[in-house]
Amino acid sequence: MRGQRGQHGRRTFLRATLALLVSVALVTPTVAEVRLTGAGATFPSALYAQWFTQYAKVDGGVPIDYQAVGSGGGMKQLLEQTVAFGASDVPMSDAQIQAAKGGEILHFPTVLGAVVLIYNLPQGTSGLKLTPQTIAAIFLGKITQWNDPQLTTLNPSLHLPAQAITVVHRGDGSGTTEIFTDYLSKVSPEWKQKVGHGAQVTWPAGITAKRSEGVAELVKHTPGAMSYVEQIYAVQTAVPYALVQNRAGNFMEPNLASLSAAATETTTDMPNDFRVSLTDAVRPDAYPITALTWLLVYKQQSNKDQGQKLVHFLWWMMHEGQQAAPVLHFVPLPKEVVAREEQALTEITYEGQPLLAKK
Repeated sequence: MRGQRGQHGRRTFLRATLALLVSVALVTPTVAEVRLTGAGATFPSALYAQWFTQYAKVDGGVPIDYQAVGSGGGMKQLLEQTVAFGASDVPMSDAQIQAAKGGEILHFPTVLGAVVLIYNLPQGTSGLKLTPQTIAAIFLGKITQWNDPQLTTLNPSLHLPAQAITVVHRGDGSGTTEIFTDYLSKVSPEWKQKVGHGAQVTWPAGITAKRSEGVAELVKHTPGAMSYVEQIYAVQTAVPYALVQNRAGNFMEPNLASLSAAATETTTDMPNDFRVSLTDAVRPDAYPITALTWLLVYKQQSNKDQGQKLVHFLWWMMHEGQQAAPVLHFVPLPKEVVAREEQALTEITYEGQPLLAKK
C-alpha cells in the first residue's frame, strides 16, 4: 500500500509540475510573438508592403503591421506613441521633435522616389512636356485650358484639345503634397507668396481626393484632369506622366539615373540628422521633383525586445531591402548615406545601452 501511495504521489507531483510548465510556456512571450507596428506615408507604401512581407520570413525577422495613412497621420501616431515607427515623406520640424513625449526622434532615409505630374488626355497623347512656370500656373488656376498657348508652344507635336484642365490635389495631410509644394515654392515666387508649402495647403484651384491611389484613380476617370502622385501609383494605374524641365532646361523623365543625380550633390554634405530637401536639384541630368522618404523612430526605446527587432529591421532595410527598390520605381540609397545610417543605428538605445548587435 505504501508503495502504491508513493507511486500515486509521484504521478500527482509530475502531473502538477507538467501543468505548471505548460501554463508558464503559455504566458511567457517568445521572440516570435514580438510584432512591430508602423503608420504613415503612402509614397513608399507599395515598397514597404513588399519589405514587410519579405522581412517576416528572414532569420530573426518578425511581422510588421503598417497603415498607409499619410505622413501627417504617421507623425501623429508616433508622437502619441501608439506605433513603433512612423513613416514620412517630409522630415519632422524642430518644434515637432521637441514636442515628442517619447524623447528625441531619429530620421532614417529608406529610398529615393519621384513625384510625377499625371494627366488624362485623349488616347495616344503621351510625352507631355511641362516647365516649372506652366506647372505653377496650372495649379494656381491661371492656365485653365489644355490648348493654352503656353502648353501648345511647349508641345508642338501633340494635339492638345480645347478642354478644361481639372486640377486634382490631396485633401489629407500628405508628404507627397509637401514635396510637390516645396518644389513649387522653389521655382515660383508667386506660388511661394500666395500658397507656400506644407503637408496641407489652401489650394487656389481644383478638386480633392484622399490618398495617392484615390488621386490616381480620380485622374484616370476624369477627362482633362491633372494631378501629382508618386511614380509607382502612376505606373500601377496606367496613367501617363509628364517630362519636367529642370534647372538646366532639360526635360527629364524620372528614372534610376535622373533620381540618383538629384541626390548626388547633397550626399557628401547631408546633415547628420538626414533632414534634407532634394527638389529642384542643380545637376543638368537630375529629375527636379525627387525626394527622400524616412522612417521615424525614438532614440530611446521603451521596450527592449521591440527595440532590438526595430533596429534589426532598419539594418535589413538599408542593406538587403534596397534590392527591391528599382522594381517598384524607387532608387536605392547611395552607399555613402547607408554608411552614415549604420552609424546612426548605434544611437538607438534601451536604458542607455545600444540595441544594434555587433556585425
